[in-house]
Amino acid sequence: MIFFHGHKFINKNGKYYTSGSLNNGVFQRYLHWFGEVTVFANERSATKEHAKLINNNNEVTNVNLDLINTKVNLRNFITVIRKVKKAVYNHDYIVVRMPSFYGILAVRFARKMDKKYLVEVVGCPWDAFWNHSLKGKIIAPFMWIFTRKTLKDAPYAVYVTNEFLQSRYPTKGKSIGCSDVVLPRLEKGTLEKRIEKINLVEKGKPIIIGTTAAVNVRYKGQEYVIKAVSNLNKEGHNFEYHLAGGGDNQYLKSVAKEYGVEDKVFFLGALPHDKVFEYLDNIDIYIQPSKQEGLPRALVEAMSRGCPSLGSNTGGIPELLNKDFIFKNGAVDEICELLKKMDEKMMLSEAKRSFKKAKEFDKEFLDSKRTNFYKGFVDNVKTV
Repeated sequence: MIFFHGHKFINKNGKYYTSGSLNNGVFQRYLHWFGEVTVFANERSATKEHAKLINNNNEVTNVNLDLINTKVNLRNFITVIRKVKKAVYNHDYIVVRMPSFYGILAVRFARKMDKKYLVEVVGCPWDAFWNHSLKGKIIAPFMWIFTRKTLKDAPYAVYVTNEFLQSRYPTKGKSIGCSDVVLPRLEKGTLEKRIEKINLVEKGKPIIIGTTAAVNVRYKGQEYVIKAVSNLNKEGHNFEYHLAGGGDNQYLKSVAKEYGVEDKVFFLGALPHDKVFEYLDNIDIYIQPSKQEGLPRALVEAMSRGCPSLGSNTGGIPELLNKDFIFKNGAVDEICELLKKMDEKMMLSEAKRSFKKAKEFDKEFLDSKRTNFYKGFVDNVKTV
């Protein structure tokens, strides 16, 4: 099988690492279904920012990597097309993860070669590009059209949402909604600890809001929370905002300074994954203010720690949350009103709801659902 995606693998001294969700745990699934797996994606050299994240846990060791240097990618467009075509020709099973330029090309060649393929849809290209930059706004309509075309006649499609992505990029083929979020087993006592934390909140102490997301990506929306914290604290409330995530934080720092909350906004940097849950246990409320998402892993992880949660009306976020705690993306006033509603009684109720919802992302349940679907794809290709 060959897997196409625009993921950037990090090259450090000839070894490859992932800073994202495409890790050995995910590839182990594909190895179970297909035996031998090649990943067609991008590579980049390690930077200082990667240094503390790169360790043995995110080294990619058990798949073949067919990588394109991101600097070469745009310069040698024809070479890339030829390489994708050859890769499709040399493999029996084609799996693409969208949004992805490589995925669009791979599906095009798979159709010409009459090869069965499966499409995984993990995000909305329209939202991703439109909210990225001016250049992104130019690209967004084309990616939307090509992604819809790619999905329309796909014989097999896996969506990470249950409704949102299916409505934007429908398929006439077989499909399932199955999140790619892999949670560790929900720890016994987690909810009880959260309830105890809420009950012990002292008057006068700040309520800590948290978001886990890159701080150099504007469409993650942290600026709106910073503005909301400023407005609320001017009214006499006491909120802090703790941001976990890598990237250049200068823009968000400038927003905090402009709105007079430099002492209330804390940048924790990129956290190793084993430290993320410790961070989540220390915050009081989790917020996902994104302007584009598929089904956000960070929000599901927060809910698995019993965090009372709220988020924007973007992507699959509303599928996870209480409808009373969803705000229009970018709506600072709505964020303020929802945070005001989060009194002790409401936090207790939402903590229980979050933890219960997170149980739907039990690894064994999702693996079984996914395995049955992929088995159908594999068996179908074998009979062709």
